[in-house]
Amino acid sequence: MTRVEPLDSFVADTDAPARPKAVVIGAGLGGLAAAMRLGAKGYAVTVIDKLDVPGGRGSAIWQDGHRFDLGPTIVTVPQLYRDLWAACGRDFDDDMTLKALDPFYEIRWPDGTKFVAQQDTDKLRAEVAKISPDDVAGFDKFLNDSAKRYWFGFEDLGRRSMHKLWDLVKVLPTFGMLRADRSVYAHAAKRFKNEKLRMAFSFHPLFIGGDPVHVTSMYILVSYLEKEFGVHYAMGGIAEMARKMADVIEDQGGALLMDTEVDRILVNDGKAQGVRLTSGLDMAADVIVSNADAGHTYDRLLADVPKRRWTPGKLKKTRYSMSLFVWYFGTKGTRDMWGDVGHHTILNAPRYTELLDDIFMKGKLADDMSLYVHRPSVTDPSVAPDGDDSFYVLSPVPHLGHGGVDWKTEEPKYKAKMLQVLEDQLLPGLADKISTEVVFTPETFRDRYLSPHGAGFSIEPRILQSAWFRPHNVSEEAKGLYLVGAGTHPGAGVPGVISTAEVLGKLVPDAETVK
Repeated sequence: MTRVEPLDSFVADTDAPARPKAVVIGAGLGGLAAAMRLGAKGYAVTVIDKLDVPGGRGSAIWQDGHRFDLGPTIVTVPQLYRDLWAACGRDFDDDMTLKALDPFYEIRWPDGTKFVAQQDTDKLRAEVAKISPDDVAGFDKFLNDSAKRYWFGFEDLGRRSMHKLWDLVKVLPTFGMLRADRSVYAHAAKRFKNEKLRMAFSFHPLFIGGDPVHVTSMYILVSYLEKEFGVHYAMGGIAEMARKMADVIEDQGGALLMDTEVDRILVNDGKAQGVRLTSGLDMAADVIVSNADAGHTYDRLLADVPKRRWTPGKLKKTRYSMSLFVWYFGTKGTRDMWGDVGHHTILNAPRYTELLDDIFMKGKLADDMSLYVHRPSVTDPSVAPDGDDSFYVLSPVPHLGHGGVDWKTEEPKYKAKMLQVLEDQLLPGLADKISTEVVFTPETFRDRYLSPHGAGFSIEPRILQSAWFRPHNVSEEAKGLYLVGAGTHPGAGVPGVISTAEVLGKLVPDAETVK
């Protein structure tokens, strides 16, 4: 990875012939994708990030022979990545190996009921019938509903800018026809009588930080997306994909400044003209792209700039996604244990909608928990020493903005509860096998990723916080400033943040036209 030392020499550098300069704040997947597209458009790109490795939430920690992938665990819609690499004159499949996962994941309930999500429609229909034969017809209707929303919400709206009010007005009739006002859970409840199936086909917004009971039903598109294109694991993890993205940027002549934090976006006469680092050094640029959280961008990085839209008052009223408690741990000598535990398992709490209400609405840290269990070592042995396993277990929890939770006190208590659930329902004997561990609480998300309230996925994707209502890819607060990542359009999730860079590529002029 290119390290530019010292910074002073870089700032003063005037390579000939000079190319228009672009600075990307944040080396998350959205920022890396944006840098790739800007490099392909002829810019001299510098990516700046406070972490020591690229990837942001998609980075990894290496500890005691284990690799812990910190955030995203799957790749969906692989053509997005192939399109990105192709825009840079590269072949994605030369850099990365995707391994199809089938089944995708297994959902388990405390009473022993299981639902196996998979790609084959007939097998999926059989899983529905196993739980509730009367709901098979509803499943077929739901899948058809999901397909309609995918082609409109993802392939149409999600791959173009929505920064003009007219962009919204034009699609309002379609929103109405597709009942975008109805929530994901309400739509599932319309199609399924069985409460377990309602959960199985409505929980997906949690992957992007949304409350299924309140986010728009447009997000049922995930069911079609998974079934149509499959669910894949990137060998080496998403962190490896981030590293390959960094390699492309460097091959284009760009640079990554790691362990470096941006303090301010410099604006003069309404135009973004550069950035100031926390070290006090200024870097000029023709284009600024912020992959920092949208809230952090407007509240902190543009603190000195009068706002027209994203004022402190508006940001204060913005609803953020839930946060996460994530326990990463390695286990010794367990590769041949727990044979029924695959790559992804979801353990449901006894409550569903009531637990969501505690997390999103009441901001209450509940006694019960639903868990997402990631065991990549069954697919990618390189994540752990021979014979061992690497896990991460994630539980949605309230973000810090609700107050009332002292995580320094609660962390060991919550981890103990999590261990008990795992031993009782999935991994018996786990406590004696743990060899190394790392814990992320909402405070980690706040401090590591500069995420307002420690939110796991930036701004929650409710209907009045989506599309035109979301922070725009082209900022109205400063000319020459653009946004990518989870907090802008089309939203969170790896396909979403990669798509923000695709939208960016349609908004930023080619470098040769800048000067």
